[in-house]
Amino acid sequence: MFGAIHHAALRVRDLEEARARWSILLGLSGEREGDLALLRCAHEDYALLLHESSEKPGLEYVAYELARGVTLDDAQQRLQEHGVAAHEIALPGRGDALRLDDPDGNGVVLTAYRRRPADQWPAEVLFSDTMPGLHPRKFGHVNYLTGNVQRIVDWYINVLGFRLTDWIGTEGAWLHVNADHHVLAFLEKGYNHIHHLAFELVDWGEMRVFLDHLAQHRRPLVWGPGRHGMARNLFSYWRMPEEDLFIELFADLEQLKDDHEPRYYEDSPHSSNTWGILPPRSYFRFDEEAIRAEQLQLAAYGHSESATVS
Repeated sequence: MFGAIHHAALRVRDLEEARARWSILLGLSGEREGDLALLRCAHEDYALLLHESSEKPGLEYVAYELARGVTLDDAQQRLQEHGVAAHEIALPGRGDALRLDDPDGNGVVLTAYRRRPADQWPAEVLFSDTMPGLHPRKFGHVNYLTGNVQRIVDWYINVLGFRLTDWIGTEGAWLHVNADHHVLAFLEKGYNHIHHLAFELVDWGEMRVFLDHLAQHRRPLVWGPGRHGMARNLFSYWRMPEEDLFIELFADLEQLKDDHEPRYYEDSPHSSNTWGILPPRSYFRFDEEAIRAEQLQLAAYGHSESATVS
């Protein structure tokens, strides 16, 4: 049913501040369209949609592009067959789309397939005075925390047609729609919350430069660099507290064969990181105390990460 993940939409407190911050930290380029900001990694129309809101900043929805030959009417019919309500919205530059919520209340948008222009040269080598040299290749996937992993995984498979890639133990599941190992993942942690948006880099060398760039802007890593045993990719995670989520920079993600069968990994440190270092406890928390514990490196100084910080 789907061809790829398309973009994530975020509520932000101050549109100009957020547009500049995401552009600088991640090397994104883009422009304002009225009360929205559209940001892209490289060749896509956009990977992030920012809109100013009086509500709490955070993730509004994730948009997925339908596969070639699948129409919005086809998608609407499938949703109706499963008793799922959806309503039409308009996406900038793309027209009509369908908006719905998954069982955890996460926003999902379905947008029609659009043929890419047949450019003679890729965007990276065309003359541009707007695209920075250091930028992600693409927006790659999203990871959520959930209170019921089996229920949410079954819903995405049965209702939307996602395919199961892998499990780790009984609490972590990864789903795909194309050759990328995953575009969506869920970890059962007892509550529902966005965990991270992930952006793909070319290789380890580019990740090193990106991490130096983040250090210059005082954005410390929370976990990484490392290599996931499941999915095989290099990773580095850092927090974007302004929108209440993490960012993953990744490279070397496993590419699936057409005949891929789901695998079941032991819930062990090696499955999470073959290099052996597990994340701090604050990695699954979004409260102010956890954020301060990271900023002050309390765990590194031998203090409890749950200790009150004055």
